[in-house]
Amino acid sequence: MTQPADILCFSHLPWDFVYQRPNHLMARAARGHRVFFIEEPRRDGTGPRLDVTRIDGLTLVRPVLADTAAPDEANAMLRDELDRLLARHRVRDPWLWYYTPMALEWTSHVRASAVVYDCMDELSNFKFAPAKLRQLERDLIARAEVLFTGGRSLFEAKRDRHPNSFLFASSVDGAHFQQARGTVAEPRDQAPIGRPRIGYYGVIDERIDLDLIAAVAEARPDWNLVMVGPVAKIRDEDLPRAANVHWLGLKSYDELPAYLAGWDVAMMPFALNDSTRFISPTKTPEYLAGGRPVVSTPITDVVRPYGEQGLVHIAHDPSSFVAEIQQALDCDRAALIARADAFLATQSWDTTWESMEQLVDEASDRHPARRAPATGPAADAPAPRGASGVPAFERRATPSSSGLALSVGRSRAR
Repeated sequence: MTQPADILCFSHLPWDFVYQRPNHLMARAARGHRVFFIEEPRRDGTGPRLDVTRIDGLTLVRPVLADTAAPDEANAMLRDELDRLLARHRVRDPWLWYYTPMALEWTSHVRASAVVYDCMDELSNFKFAPAKLRQLERDLIARAEVLFTGGRSLFEAKRDRHPNSFLFASSVDGAHFQQARGTVAEPRDQAPIGRPRIGYYGVIDERIDLDLIAAVAEARPDWNLVMVGPVAKIRDEDLPRAANVHWLGLKSYDELPAYLAGWDVAMMPFALNDSTRFISPTKTPEYLAGGRPVVSTPITDVVRPYGEQGLVHIAHDPSSFVAEIQQALDCDRAALIARADAFLATQSWDTTWESMEQLVDEASDRHPARRAPATGPAADAPAPRGASGVPAFERRATPSSSGLALSVGRSRAR
């Protein structure tokens, strides 16, 4: 029987920063494939090298470059280090799975049985995005056998750019977040905070409407706004400071249900700007799986389908955000959970991965190892791996499942 292909996943998100789409999918891929999760390079005085460790069933690779390496020199160093890694681990004709087009500069020489672009965000719209990112994305789409998108608005924007495009919107590990519906120990830093609590978890960056948070806190000093997550690309002095706004910092993925369990309403106070134009927040189904009513600004992929189906309250300005939170506090929680469960039965990271895997398998069969050979020596055979069964699925549609995903143990940060 043919062994499953190795996967080289190139991610702009570090494995242990926030537990998002790349973590969910690659952790599942590692059940049947050898997965090498390769982060964006960082610089220090000791490079070039690859720091390689085992974590969560896969191989984590962290490239390190010298501080002084010029761009062309850095890419050459990275190519050499990657070739040595592939030779050492006997990797032949892998799937190249990209979340960041920037990695194309030092990986395009690798002979691959399939090239995948899983576009989870419009990265070129993010703050401090490299100028060359748009062109590299065009090059990557031209090379890819399969284009996946992480949300409907991204799919509609990019599907005409590739003949083999598929929508796989944000899914959920239902059993993990359903823990928030039961009795869980209150986190020590959240326990002293009064009720009601209106909570958010996730990265706090240019996508968050800080003015909205300040306005809600001022309008309702009797409410407590709980902000869980790392702060990035925002100065500390720009964060709203008030007695009822609580910045609790980064928490692990395993801790999130305990924080969610202590909230009365979950919120998504996203700004409406270029960086949020195409986002499809993974926290939307997670909040609902946790049994919490949700209030969000009108992000396209939240309005459709969650807002349209009455699963999320949509607010367009600070006053309506306050009003919708009040409605959420007063809502019939049991009825909301019943409707949310019916919807979430169609959302599963397990089924999403199985569907993606089958599509890439098919693409690999059509285009066997047609890339230029890697400069490092090829292996005679890869190391033994477990087989991966792939059930049937519905093409060109959000994957469906008969139930919520089973929880798997993790300790990485969200």
